[in-house]
Amino acid sequence: MDLSFVKQKLEANANRGAGREKIDYTKIFWKPKAGKYQIRIIPNKFRKEWPLREIQMHYGFSKGPILALSNWGEEDPITGFAKGLRKSADKDDWTLANKISPKTRYFAPVIVRGEESTGVRLWEVGKLVNDQLMGIASDEDYGDFTDITDGRDFTVEAVEDVIAGRKGIKCTLRIKPKTSPISDDSVLVEKALEEQPDILAINRKYTYDQLKDVLQKWLSPEEETSTEATPTVASTEDEEDDFIKEINAPVQPYSLDVKPKETASDKFDSLFND
Repeated sequence: MDLSFVKQKLEANANRGAGREKIDYTKIFWKPKAGKYQIRIIPNKFRKEWPLREIQMHYGFSKGPILALSNWGEEDPITGFAKGLRKSADKDDWTLANKISPKTRYFAPVIVRGEESTGVRLWEVGKLVNDQLMGIASDEDYGDFTDITDGRDFTVEAVEDVIAGRKGIKCTLRIKPKTSPISDDSVLVEKALEEQPDILAINRKYTYDQLKDVLQKWLSPEEETSTEATPTVASTEDEEDDFIKEINAPVQPYSLDVKPKETASDKFDSLFND
């Protein structure tokens, strides 16, 4: 036995990850606790036409959500499999397709008043808040609430509530009647417009083959594994989205009853072997 080798390995294990920079997600995502806040939604660096960025996410395959490859304009095997299932007349296939199809979340770059030194953070919301904001923007009395000099702040009131059987935070949103600039500090404004977190750069990007493997293992009950994903800080402020119950519920690998018909794994093989 080489004791010097053992010593080196022990030291290496002790120092493993010591030099790795940890990500402070509280500086990237804004997740309000119970209370009242004033925020400013600012123009999105990554989406000029609308401040909220739509992101497709796969839920239920890992401890955290997995970003769909469609976010990068690439073909996604899970999405493709779901589309294939919808060509079937089988009710179980449609149920599975709805379960595994990616869900849309929206990320708005915001500045929280009184916390301007923290910089721009991403506020994750669902479709209802996105639609509410679109309604406000289309109202001629309000218009472009992100305008640098004549935009508007919002009051966000967050309260604790029971959502889908679990404790969470629910938010109400009200627009301020008076217009105001993002800031009187031109340096802060320039920094806010240029230094915004990129949700696609923060999260791990799976390859097509990796996602295909994730799906195949999920479809096979005898091969249950947990695939790690770089987590986003999921917000619960508008858990009224229909899919939230599905996310909170324990996910079971899909299998069909013992009947003389094609199994989900068989469908997987036939789709991806073609």
